[in-house]
Amino acid sequence: MADKNNSGFFSRLFRNSPENPSTSLSNPAAWLTGLFNSSATGVQVSEDNALTFSAVYAATRIISETIASIPLNVYKYDGETRTIAKDHPIQILLAEAPNPVSSTFTFREAMAANLVLHGNCYAKIFFNAAGRPISLIPLDPLKVQVKIVDGEKVYIFNDKETLLDYEVLHVVGLSFNGLTGKSPLNVAREAIAIGLSAQEYGARFYSNGANTGGVITAPGRLSLEAINRLKQSWNRSNGGNSNSHGTAILEEGMKYDKIGLDPEAAQFLQSRKFQVNEIARIFRIPPSYLADLDNSSTRANVEQQAIQFVRDCITPYVRRFEVELNRKLFREDERDYYAYFSVDGLMRGDLKGRYEAYAVARNWGWLSVNDIRDLENLNPIKGGNVYLTPLNMQTAGEDSTNVDAD
Repeated sequence: MADKNNSGFFSRLFRNSPENPSTSLSNPAAWLTGLFNSSATGVQVSEDNALTFSAVYAATRIISETIASIPLNVYKYDGETRTIAKDHPIQILLAEAPNPVSSTFTFREAMAANLVLHGNCYAKIFFNAAGRPISLIPLDPLKVQVKIVDGEKVYIFNDKETLLDYEVLHVVGLSFNGLTGKSPLNVAREAIAIGLSAQEYGARFYSNGANTGGVITAPGRLSLEAINRLKQSWNRSNGGNSNSHGTAILEEGMKYDKIGLDPEAAQFLQSRKFQVNEIARIFRIPPSYLADLDNSSTRANVEQQAIQFVRDCITPYVRRFEVELNRKLFREDERDYYAYFSVDGLMRGDLKGRYEAYAVARNWGWLSVNDIRDLENLNPIKGGNVYLTPLNMQTAGEDSTNVDAD
């Protein structure tokens, strides 16, 4: 009997109607997604409304734009040296035109944004007759299912199209099953919901003329009609920011008493600041990147946070991309080619710091003039490939008298 009742419940839940034309567990309507995405605060957390929380939007934008900005090239390694394979088809695909409608920046930004928010990003790989990838089209991660069928990984897109593993570029975030990544929107639902709730509270607070509310008392009994008329008149004259701090006129012995706590006393602002730090913690972004400079009062602190951002946040992301790009885009006979993000530019620091580091590297012989110029995106110069050797050094334990005698 219990099964019958459950069956009836789910049949009613998923039946078609003009308001609910097509709803299933694999293709849920927006109302059903919201039903299971609600938080303890009662706020539903989805991709769309999570991005209305400025800290989430800023974190997503910072990470995705940074990844899209990092130079990405295909290199050939011959066992001793590596060079950029400028004419390799995958270099052209990644550095110039991943698909007919997106630039390389837009494509990587979209992929990174999906990875940041959903824990996964997908792109369908199109091949030419020679088996060479010629186009990468991003897929909506909410419409992709990953399954194991007969020991092979397959992707089902939009409940219709089945793609094999080699046909999908799939970058996986933090994962506990090795197949799909965990969505930060789900893991951090409560933290995001609290931030959205505080944001909504602030909006309502200011929409009410920056007042928390009050009570109007009258010496006598008022009819329901008189109460409604008084309330409408009061809100029309004193509600909203444009009417805040105005002068109220009360008649017939009426009295207005303000109630509620001041937002500062209720730690409203502190709560909002704490949620910004929560988002920074979830996305592994230094708080200064989300405009929280309380603990970043010196240039050294900000610079150290920039290094931390590249090391702890960006580097794991780009390594995930590199592994999947190298696994899916190169043929078996091209193992001497690989895709690589050059994050060194993000670690360069200020001008003075870079020049001091270059001076040390040049004097001790591990960088040439042209190596340094290449790091600064400058053209090489004639004679710039010479490496210096310090003359006042000798092998440890070697007798200097014997060296001099020779």
